[in-house]
Amino acid sequence: MNVLLLGGGGREHALAWKLAQSPMLGTLYAAPGNPGIAAHGQIVPLDTGDHPAVARFCKERDIGLVVIGPEAPLVAGLADDLRAAGLAVFGPGAAAARLEGSKGFTKALCAAHGIPTAAFVEVADRARGQAALDRFEVPMVVKADGLAAGKGVTVAATRAEAEAALDAIFAAPGGRAVIEEFLAGEEASLFVLANGTDYVAFGSAQDHKRVGEGDTGPNTGGMGAYSPAPVLTPALEARALAEIVAPTLAAMAAAGTPFSGVLYAGLMLTAEGPKLIEYNVRFGDPECQVLMARLDSDLLPLLLAVARGGPIPAPRFANDSALTVVYAARGYPVLPETGGRLAGLDAAAASGCAVLHAGTAWCDGALVASGGRVLAVTARAASLGEARARAYQGVELIDFPSGFYRQDIGWRELARQPGEA
Repeated sequence: MNVLLLGGGGREHALAWKLAQSPMLGTLYAAPGNPGIAAHGQIVPLDTGDHPAVARFCKERDIGLVVIGPEAPLVAGLADDLRAAGLAVFGPGAAAARLEGSKGFTKALCAAHGIPTAAFVEVADRARGQAALDRFEVPMVVKADGLAAGKGVTVAATRAEAEAALDAIFAAPGGRAVIEEFLAGEEASLFVLANGTDYVAFGSAQDHKRVGEGDTGPNTGGMGAYSPAPVLTPALEARALAEIVAPTLAAMAAAGTPFSGVLYAGLMLTAEGPKLIEYNVRFGDPECQVLMARLDSDLLPLLLAVARGGPIPAPRFANDSALTVVYAARGYPVLPETGGRLAGLDAAAASGCAVLHAGTAWCDGALVASGGRVLAVTARAASLGEARARAYQGVELIDFPSGFYRQDIGWRELARQPGEA
C-alpha cells in the first residue's frame, strides 16, 4: 500500500520511521518531509494548503492512506476534502479538530458535559480580559484561543505577567483568550486512537515543556519526553478514559462531528483526580518519538483501521521505557539560530539511538539546522534510567556547536526511582 505522510517535523519523522517497518507498505511519500524522512520514502513538492492538488496526487500515485501529521492542515479541513475525494485519511475533520483549534470550544464542551477541567473564562477583547483577571488568584494561566504551536500558554506568577500575556494575545485584531485557574499537580499525556465513540488507549508519556533545567524558563514545543509515564497509574488512566476521553468522544459524536484519528489528552493529575488541561488532535512532538520507539505493533494497519472506520486493533507496546532528548538551536524558543552545521548523526545511530530530524535541511552539501527544535535523539531500554543513559550517549556523539539540550530529561520520574536518579 502506498502512503502519503504530510508534515516535516520530528513527529513526522517518527511516523515515517515506524511506517517504513511495515510489511504492508509499498511506497511512502512525504510532503514537505525533511532529510531524515527522505531515508524512508520519497519527498514530493506538495502544498498542503492546495487541497485539490493533494487529492490529485493521491489519485495519480494510488495512495491507499493519507496520514496528516500537524494540526494546522486538520483545522483547515484537509481531511474533509480528501475524504470527499474518496481517500482514506488518518486525522479528524475540521469540526472535530476544533478540540485543538479552539481552547474556548473545548472548555465550553467540558463545562456542558461535566468533564473535569480548570475553572475558566473566555474573553474576546482586552478590557474583558483585564476584568476577568480579578476572578483568579496568582498563579493563573492565560492561553491564546487558537493554534500556537504549543507555545501560546503563559503560567503567570504575577498579575503583571498575566496582563502582559493578554497584551500579546490582543496585539492584533481578532484575538481571543482563555484565562484559567492554575491546577496543582503533575502533568501527563494520554493518547487514544478513536473512531466516533470507539477507541483504544495508545500509551502515555510525559513531556518537558520548559526550555531550562528543572523545568524553568519559557514554554517550548517540548525539550524531551519519556514513555510510559508511571505517574499516570492504571487506576488514574482508567479514570481519565472514563471521565474525560469517553464523554468527549460521545459529545462530539452526538453533535454530528465524530472524532477520527489520535486524540491526545494533556492531563493534570490533581488531588481530586485527573483534569483536562487541553486536547491535541494529532500525535505530540516529542511524545510521538517515544511512543513509536515503544510500539511493537505494525503502525500501518492501526492507522488504516481508524481511517476506514472499522474496529481498531489493540496496539502492543513493549514494557520497556523510551526517552527522547531534543537538540535545539541556540536562541530557541525566542529567536533560534539557523544554519548551524550538524555532524555525528551516524555515530549516534550506530550507538543504538533513533536520531529523528525535526528542523534540518541540506545546504551546500552539509546538513544544517533549519528550525528551533533540530533533532530528537531517542532510545529504548528495559528501564527509564538505562533509556536516559543511552539517549544522552547518543546526544554526546553529535557535533552541533550552535545547539543546546536539557540535561535532565526524565528527572522527576528518576527522582522517584531509587538508584536511578
